[in-house]
Amino acid sequence: MTEPLRIDIVSDVMCPWCIIGYLQLSKALDATGTDHEIHWHPFELNPQMPPEGQNTREHIIEKYGSTPEQSEQSRQQMKALAGDLGFDFEWTKDSRMHNTFNTHQLLHWADTQGRMHDLKMALFTAHFTNQRNLSDIAVLADVAAEIGLDRVEAAAVLDDQRFANDVRSAEQFWQQQGISGVPAMVFDRKHLVTGAQGVENYTSILSQLAEMEG
Repeated sequence: MTEPLRIDIVSDVMCPWCIIGYLQLSKALDATGTDHEIHWHPFELNPQMPPEGQNTREHIIEKYGSTPEQSEQSRQQMKALAGDLGFDFEWTKDSRMHNTFNTHQLLHWADTQGRMHDLKMALFTAHFTNQRNLSDIAVLADVAAEIGLDRVEAAAVLDDQRFANDVRSAEQFWQQQGISGVPAMVFDRKHLVTGAQGVENYTSILSQLAEMEG
């Protein structure tokens, strides 16, 4: 019996291409019937982001030099892509980017409960669909509780920062592997694919990997 395909995904819940890329990959995994296991890893797009966050449009214009028109066009493109995959982007003029260091700590804790993937999906929805403030500990604890995790423990984990060093170490590990942008997906610990590649390309990648293993 062959081992499931290990897929390590380095990502940030602030990254729209991370959820688009994952959903594309997920469709390809289903289409090819690939036995797999997903492992999520932390990456902060904006580690210097202050607690109050920043307006998303202002942030994109400032960080990437986009015009407001380019920024809007990009958002509409991502919304359409995500919609085809069953995910809803609901940006507003007040949408904000947030610091995600606490988010990654909560995900680390959820992993000890075997619920990291579920929480990751819930956080993507909380941010992109429901415009919730993920730099607010109370909001993060609420999201954890909504998928059945212990709200009190979730809040305590963030209050005492018990997993801060683990998250920093994980972030540094992936940076040392040369990861400077997300999503970054590593198949079978040795094949790196970056960006959202599309269902067709992921299907092709999975077929190639299966042939190599076969």
